[in-house]
Amino acid sequence: MEAQIKILTEKKLVGKHTTMSFLENQTFQLWSGFMPRKKEIKNTVNNNLYSLEVFPVGYFDNFDAGRNFQKWAAVEVKNFPVIPKEMETLIIPTGIYAVFLHKGPASDAHKTYHSIFAEWLPNSEYTVDDRPHFAVMDEKYKKDDPTSEEEIWIPIKNRP
Repeated sequence: MEAQIKILTEKKLVGKHTTMSFLENQTFQLWSGFMPRKKEIKNTVNNNLYSLEVFPVGYFDNFDAGRNFQKWAAVEVKNFPVIPKEMETLIIPTGIYAVFLHKGPASDAHKTYHSIFAEWLPNSEYTVDDRPHFAVMDEKYKKDDPTSEEEIWIPIKNRP
């Protein structure tokens, strides 16, 4: 598992979110409600889709798959002039991220996440930071196609 360490500059996003846990995953329902309305969002930066998780502070200290977090389906915008009804804004603050490339069907992404959190992170000089985690899906993303690709961005900070 290889990571690129990148500094992300602040991003402004518009989308929808839901509260869920890993045990009660509602990602499909969230995206099913977001995608038909995506075209209503103005001032988009590009066609990339953002799948984000906003975890409570300390979420990974004592991991519990039943604990809730916010899951977002969103796109990046230049600014927030008009927000479509029933959508919200989210700002990802500037910070350091470990970026991984997941290749293969989306249904296998859990294997990549497991490698990140069980292998790469414990053996790195970093620990998880309390900022949004996200995946970026561009034109190479093809859902369950074996040639699909997406970037996984994990917020990190130096170990104390």
